[in-house]
Amino acid sequence: MGKVAKVIELVGESSSGWQEAMEDAVQEAHKTVDNITGVEVTNWTATVENGKVNEYKVDVKIAFGVDSDRR
Repeated sequence: MGKVAKVIELVGESSSGWQEAMEDAVQEAHKTVDNITGVEVTNWTATVENGKVNEYKVDVKIAFGVDSDRR
């Protein structure tokens, strides 16, 4: 049988930057999802307060392998 991947969508948040927001999303997913093989950032946003960015957000798609031979 061939390989199969599943994709889930998450939003990561950070007060430090977009990369940390993405890494936090992957780390949180890793707590409950095995075999993560990749991440795609689909959207970058931030909230602004008093003229300064105070929170970075990324929408991500996280891919992980599933066992297609398992019944």
